[in-house]
Amino acid sequence: AATAAATVVVVVPSTAQALPTDETPRITTRMGGLLEPFQDGPRSIRMMTPSGWNKFDGEVGAFDLKWQDLVDPTENIKVSSTPVKSTTESVALLGNVQDVGLNLASKRNAKLVGAEERQTDGILFYKFDFAINDGTHQLLQLCVCRGKLWSVDANAKEKRWSKRSELYNNVLGSFMPKLA
Repeated sequence: AATAAATVVVVVPSTAQALPTDETPRITTRMGGLLEPFQDGPRSIRMMTPSGWNKFDGEVGAFDLKWQDLVDPTENIKVSSTPVKSTTESVALLGNVQDVGLNLASKRNAKLVGAEERQTDGILFYKFDFAINDGTHQLLQLCVCRGKLWSVDANAKEKRWSKRSELYNNVLGSFMPKLA
């Protein structure tokens, strides 16, 4: 009896350029009324925002939109956009999510608590969790869409972080820089 030998070739892709292939649905929970839907037609963004917080329109060089807690103004969420080259189609061009997070942490005088990526509606999002040395805790999310680098950051004092973490993660998970 003859036996046939088979050669198996395993190709392992480089994780440095690997992109998430599973789609993560956009978060739309209202968290029992703590969040409400927001849509901005001219900017083509939609997201869930904290109910009852003060909303501010752009401050040049700082943010496009901002929501601020009525009681503690250090608790806030900001949306910013910066034009990018027309050839820039993904936040992945910045590099590996962990490396980008470590670089941003060093610029913020912060500790990188976490870095993750997700893909929603065909857009790659990088999300970072920072413990900043001034006592602030920050979530930062980046993505590229329609020729802009979008940034959503949510801030709270470290001592209040456990009370804000779920709300902020739902806000960032709901952000979409396109209407349809």
